[in-house]
Amino acid sequence: MPYVKSISLRTTVNRSLAYILNPDKTEDLLYTNAVNCLPNAKDAYLAMKTVYEQFSGEKYNAPLPKQGKGNVKAIHYIQSFDPKDNISPELAHKIARTFARKAFGDNCQVVIATHIDKQHTHNHIIINAYGVDGHKFNDNQTTLKQLREISDRVCLAFGIKPIEPKKGVSQNAAYNEWEHKQRGTSWKQKIRLEIDGLILKVKNVDELLAALEMLGYTVRRGKYISVKAPDQQRAVRLKTLGEDYTIESLASRILWKDVGSGGTLLGGQPSELSERYTAMIYDVEQLAITGGKTQRKRDTSAPYSLQNDMDVYKLSAQLTIINRDTLCSIGEVEGKIEQLQYEVEKARQELNTLTAQQDTLTGLAEQAEEYFTLLEKQQPTSAEELRIKMYMTVLENHNIRSRSDYDYLKNVISETAQKSAPLKEKFERCKQLCELYSDIAKTYYDISRGDYISRLVEEERQTQERNNRSNKRI
Repeated sequence: MPYVKSISLRTTVNRSLAYILNPDKTEDLLYTNAVNCLPNAKDAYLAMKTVYEQFSGEKYNAPLPKQGKGNVKAIHYIQSFDPKDNISPELAHKIARTFARKAFGDNCQVVIATHIDKQHTHNHIIINAYGVDGHKFNDNQTTLKQLREISDRVCLAFGIKPIEPKKGVSQNAAYNEWEHKQRGTSWKQKIRLEIDGLILKVKNVDELLAALEMLGYTVRRGKYISVKAPDQQRAVRLKTLGEDYTIESLASRILWKDVGSGGTLLGGQPSELSERYTAMIYDVEQLAITGGKTQRKRDTSAPYSLQNDMDVYKLSAQLTIINRDTLCSIGEVEGKIEQLQYEVEKARQELNTLTAQQDTLTGLAEQAEEYFTLLEKQQPTSAEELRIKMYMTVLENHNIRSRSDYDYLKNVISETAQKSAPLKEKFERCKQLCELYSDIAKTYYDISRGDYISRLVEEERQTQERNNRSNKRI
């Protein structure tokens, strides 16, 4: 479970906001968000300052008193995750946003930032001491305990802490699973078939897991990834579904699913790289014919054959890329990987900057739209008057004073979106090609060390051992 601690901010709230919204710590502000303010330090401070001074009767930037601690202006929460949980920045940020909504509601002013600059991903959440409805948030041991409980519940909902298996599980579990499989009612078999169908539609393992969740499956992420169908009693780890369903195998199946196979040179002399692959394809085919490797079907709905063997297909698909891109040596492959990694990182940074800029502009446009709508009201309520004052402070900071300024802002948002589209396409294209080349390089070194064939033989040995143990139980 993550650990939550709090820091009471009695002065220099602006510095704390600037710290958590540091682009170097948040992937160029990609992992930032805000409620009832904007996710940049200056605008967030102005909006919080307006609300705080409205309800507290004192200045937001008032210095500390000579005696006593002074009033709390904002509360800084830090939500830290165990490195062993292997939480992705995307998941950590999603957890922070959900936690903030559950803990503080929709009337709070809160800025959320996920920091990825250290070994462990962690969230920073700064909340104004007063909400836009005048509700005061207190920081003490009682509220901190309540917030930690909310944090735990949110994290459980995202599958951060795996549920320990109950004691006294029947030793007949393996036999029951085998029996259900024969009848076609196995939960594992159902999950396998669901995954097989989704692999054709997704771009990576994260999308696969998200697609399972959309279908009603519960996915628990951590050191091991486990899946549970809607009516299933216990979750199952993906690796227990078989060799084709480990994270590594799934990533490989997704990566190579759209690449052609049966690569042949289009002229010229075969390169050392293609010759090495051609020889290995022959060796793997012979291993499959003699039953020396596990039968791994690329298309689970079709009968097993050499053409429908995942290992043969993957090698053939990699050879197709080698011939298509005229890759002659491993040194050339590694050179292209290095160049592609540079292109991917460059595109990522540019895309993150544009995304953060677009998010800020969109948030600004939403505030501007509400601001001008409220201005036209004959008798705004006190709460609406506060929002008018808060929005005006932020909008004037961006020179937005009229509807024509608002229309210009919308045009800028549209232009930013147009810049993002081709950049995103380039990023995805370079990223996929880099993954293809990296997989080719890994396979090449496995072949060179003699690990490729030995791994397939060892997998078959382990499969036979499992089958023998199952037969003995039956």
